[in-house]
Amino acid sequence: MRTLVTGGAGYIGSVIVEELLAAGHEPVVFDSFLKGHHDAVAPGVPVVEGDVTDTDHVRQAIRDHRIEAIIHMAALIEIGLSVKNPNRFFENNVVGSVSVIRAMIDTGVRRFVFSSTAAVYSDPERLPIQEDDPVVPTNPYGDSKLMVERILGWDAPTHGLVCTSLRYFNAAGASERNGEDHQPETHLIPLALRAVAEGTPLRLYGTDYPTPDGTTIRDYVHVRDLAQAHLLALGRDEIGLRVYNVGSGKGYSVREVIETTRAVTGKPLIVEEYPRRSGDQAATVASSERIRAELGWTPHFDDLTSVIESAWRWRQAHPHGYER
Repeated sequence: MRTLVTGGAGYIGSVIVEELLAAGHEPVVFDSFLKGHHDAVAPGVPVVEGDVTDTDHVRQAIRDHRIEAIIHMAALIEIGLSVKNPNRFFENNVVGSVSVIRAMIDTGVRRFVFSSTAAVYSDPERLPIQEDDPVVPTNPYGDSKLMVERILGWDAPTHGLVCTSLRYFNAAGASERNGEDHQPETHLIPLALRAVAEGTPLRLYGTDYPTPDGTTIRDYVHVRDLAQAHLLALGRDEIGLRVYNVGSGKGYSVREVIETTRAVTGKPLIVEEYPRRSGDQAATVASSERIRAELGWTPHFDDLTSVIESAWRWRQAHPHGYER
């Protein structure tokens, strides 16, 4: 299947492109390279440089490469920055998504896989979180993703689209080729590994949450398992929008991540404690029963140690990231 991957030069997008190639698909990357990396794109994969808010450019890329499906990854993702600058997130994530949807409708593309997030949920009343639990985002980033899901809920039946929204929990780890290299980096595991490698302190935000050790709990899903979920979603045929959580179903606290990082690297990790950040949820752990039952998704890297080991290998092979 000829598949356009918007944001395909980013962390998750580049691994999705790897998995598409391995499965015999023909990926095309569409990326502004505001956050993505040229070196993250697998050799030989066509690249279109552009902004998803430019509908004409997206439309032309679809036509030029005879695209049959779209995996829409391009988005701003930093929760803290979304609280500081919500309008930028709504413009990029919502307006950009509407632009891509309009381009696909105009060109007759009918398959669409959307990169959503567990941030659409409020602080849960129960764990693990199920897809039908209340969606009340606590930050603009999550709200921007939920807005797009609602748009797809209307557009899919109206235009005969097969739309799948994958609500990621915390993507982590690395493939042999691609790993996390964000600027700025906001994700815990690469920050912890950077702190280990450089001998600098890791900032721990919030130690008074209603969790067993007072720190936030997250569900870490390996990026390769997450990529496989996208391939399975491409195989859906039912018109309309279907939403799936994608997570390991296991929750780990920040302190558990710190201790596992120390164990994997065999090195000290200095920690400095700070107050909570605005917009952070106390605990998010996925129920992935729906995607397992309906799409046959099975994670292969479902423990924290294997996730951190893969990220540490990539960090050691790329101590300065991709292009630095």
